[in-house]
Amino acid sequence: MLILAIDTSAVASAALVSDDALEGVVGNFSTEDTRSHAEVLAPGIERLLADAGVTGADIDAIVVGVGPGPFTGLRSGIATARTLAFVWNTPLHGMMSLDAVALEVAEATDAPAEFLVATDARRKEVYWARYTLAAGQLPKLTDGPHVGFAADLPDLPAYGAGAGLYPDDVRADPDFSTEQPDALYLGQFALARLESGEELLDSTPLYLRESDAQVPGPRKRAL
Repeated sequence: MLILAIDTSAVASAALVSDDALEGVVGNFSTEDTRSHAEVLAPGIERLLADAGVTGADIDAIVVGVGPGPFTGLRSGIATARTLAFVWNTPLHGMMSLDAVALEVAEATDAPAEFLVATDARRKEVYWARYTLAAGQLPKLTDGPHVGFAADLPDLPAYGAGAGLYPDDVRADPDFSTEQPDALYLGQFALARLESGEELLDSTPLYLRESDAQVPGPRKRAL
């Protein structure tokens, strides 16, 4: 199975993962900028496919990170994934974006049995979720996702860029203090779950907040 994974919940990233490739990785790219998703995502995917020597006809499924994340960033990734799935007539699945960091933590040799993943939600808040981890198993989501202040998070080891922003409030792991959700880990997680027969999410975004842009109400007529 060849999967195109896309995530724009923080940075813009995309990856090709396959059960036929070494460690599942065919190719991937990720930006460092958290505000240029629309400009870089489509050209990045085009280069990713070209470098791997594949076309849309070779893709068996598309997986997109559905957040939580800012409205504009998530919209770019989800809209791109939906468009490609329609054009290529390819199944589309959603994955909670924080799962990507959770898998990265799980692959660390000293991963704890219970931990938090947190990313920057701006407004001095974080998006976060709680996971448990058993030997030889994939991370299991047990709570979340939520949005809130770092000081209100459970007292557990915390991983991700959101934790790194508030080291005085959470037990942030310094080795993961800048990690953002990456499509590579998201795709690997999705591939493992699909192969085990699990159902994934649909592509409905997890905004957790209303958009800052609001439709203005009707104007009152001057008397």
